[in-house]
Amino acid sequence: MTERPIDRLLEIMARLRAPEGGCPWDLEQTFATIAPYTVEEAYEVADAIERGDLKDLREELGDLLFQVVFHSRMAEEQGAFAFDDVVEAIVAKMIRRHPHVFGEADHRTSAEQTDAWEVIKAQERAEKGKTASLLDDVPVGLPALTRATKLSKRAARVGFVWPSITEVLEKLHEEVGELEVEIAAGDMDKARAELGDVLFVVANIARTLDIEPEDALRATNAKFTRRFQYIEAALRERGKTPEQSDLAEMDALWNAAKAAE
Repeated sequence: MTERPIDRLLEIMARLRAPEGGCPWDLEQTFATIAPYTVEEAYEVADAIERGDLKDLREELGDLLFQVVFHSRMAEEQGAFAFDDVVEAIVAKMIRRHPHVFGEADHRTSAEQTDAWEVIKAQERAEKGKTASLLDDVPVGLPALTRATKLSKRAARVGFVWPSITEVLEKLHEEVGELEVEIAAGDMDKARAELGDVLFVVANIARTLDIEPEDALRATNAKFTRRFQYIEAALRERGKTPEQSDLAEMDALWNAAKAAE
């Protein structure tokens, strides 16, 4: 029988972690030291998707899969679980959460399916004894803006939500005003808190508009990078660097970059 690629990958991971003849760096790693790489690889997957680069996406998905294999191997060494257990767990979860596909439930729209999904997740939380709060299982380790959106979505499901985008935008103006007051007063501790409030309302705007804020900000980051690099290139043609320029010149070039798009 031909060896499956995943089996080969598992063998490679085991070899890398072998006490005798393994890789010193891989042997030193723990769940905590590998976790940042796992997050980074997930973002690189998202970046490849954003760029529409399917060749790069294939490679980045492989890197992300390796992270799963790495964590699974470390867990197996501790006798906690192995890669097959991870696969079996997600298989069971997907079947459980899709009764309209694998069972007899009848959800005709994606909205009905989403509502049912949340009910199932609530049942799972209850079975695990996680009944203290509706927000308990929103991961703390998520990027703050993403977590804010998820927190507001969870609260919105029980009616704790502004009625319309108009009210959310009014709240944004209110929070910006409070931020301006603290900045004017020179109280940076309070300004920090008010800035957090502004960002949380922005997350609510994203939730209300059904926009993923990380995606929106990632696109803006790319736009800023593209336009600033236009400024740098234009200045090079003038024999200058950004340090040798001034805001008026760079702002004019920014507008030129914007117009060119």
